[in-house]
Amino acid sequence: MKLLIVLCLVAVAVAAPPPPTYNNYNAEILRYENDNIGLGNYRYAFEQSDGTKQEQQGELRNAGLENEAIAVKGVYSWIAPNGYRYTVVYTADDEGYKSEIEEAPGGAPPALVASLLG
Repeated sequence: MKLLIVLCLVAVAVAAPPPPTYNNYNAEILRYENDNIGLGNYRYAFEQSDGTKQEQQGELRNAGLENEAIAVKGVYSWIAPNGYRYTVVYTADDEGYKSEIEEAPGGAPPALVASLLG
């Protein structure tokens, strides 16, 4: 009887499906926007079928002066193998790079992301 129980347990373990694997190698581009003529301000955004998203905009500050620089702000997010959406909101300017990351099952709502980008 014990042998029968052990054999049943072995059969169940062998027949179990393999654990799911995370595969984003076949991601497709769902949306791509690019507004950049190479001078001054720019903006781009993309979204992929695997849940990856990115938006960024740059602004030329102090044009023509010695301290001319581009200030950048943006957001990007992805869905990790654990199913959580990670969202990073960032700025980079003459004061350095600053970012905040959020981990959530559903991610940041689009209205929140839009308000952060201005």
